[in-house]
Amino acid sequence: MSKTSSSAKGSAAFLLAVFLVASAAAFAALKVHTDRILRQKVPGSSVIYLPSGKFLKYATFGYSALAADMVYLWAIQYYSTPTIDDRFDYLDHVFSIISDLDPRYSDPYEVGAMIAVQEARDPQAAFRILDRGHERNPDMWVFSFDAGHIAMMNLRDFELAEKYFRICMEIPGSPEFVPRLHANAIFRKGDLQTSWETWLEIYRAAPDDRTRKIASNHLYNVKSTIDLGEIRKALAAFRERFGRWPEGLEALVRTGLVTQVPRDLDGEDYVYDPETGDVRTRISPWRR
Repeated sequence: MSKTSSSAKGSAAFLLAVFLVASAAAFAALKVHTDRILRQKVPGSSVIYLPSGKFLKYATFGYSALAADMVYLWAIQYYSTPTIDDRFDYLDHVFSIISDLDPRYSDPYEVGAMIAVQEARDPQAAFRILDRGHERNPDMWVFSFDAGHIAMMNLRDFELAEKYFRICMEIPGSPEFVPRLHANAIFRKGDLQTSWETWLEIYRAAPDDRTRKIASNHLYNVKSTIDLGEIRKALAAFRERFGRWPEGLEALVRTGLVTQVPRDLDGEDYVYDPETGDVRTRISPWRR
């Protein structure tokens, strides 16, 4: 090899080294500069590079469960950073990625729903996350249970709660108290007749005295709610007709407003105040 050829190769190697060093320095300078940019100025800047979970599942070459762990751990840190104002914009997308990578990974569904409700104040996102969990794991009752709890406690949407608790109670292995939550949701949404029938079924199938007593108290509550509604309606009609409250509830029978004065589940009379027209149970259903 000639001296000229060796010199040329040495110069090329030197120029390549200089180029790489310069590129590294430029990249480092760019990184320092971008790190100074507030995340709030670039909405979604921390997550826009996350591809779909379906793509990542193939790109991880069989390590999708490990990738799901990594994305989940990153998500916990990301959603725990209050300085990122727009961090909830891609909440459903982030947790759908984890679901695509590992559909049986149950914790992210529950935690994602909790973040959606408690932090993002977005129960609809929570329902989407939990519905996805149920769809991909129909043998797991926890997702429909959590959705029913959110509908009941956060939204006061008793019809939706009843739907989720019904789904939950039909899954083998679901807690024995879920049918009671289902029956209570039916009562809270105002379907008293169905609530009575549901609680009666629970009472008859009760495996122990404690459950039977709980069902009995709810039956007492349902019946008294129905009875008091009818009595109050008759009392209002009596007052409109005669301009006063009746001296006793039997007057409602004599005037034909009711066929008979109902009694509570224990066979006791309801307590009536002729001065105010107020009528109530003699005892709280929960203190019987």
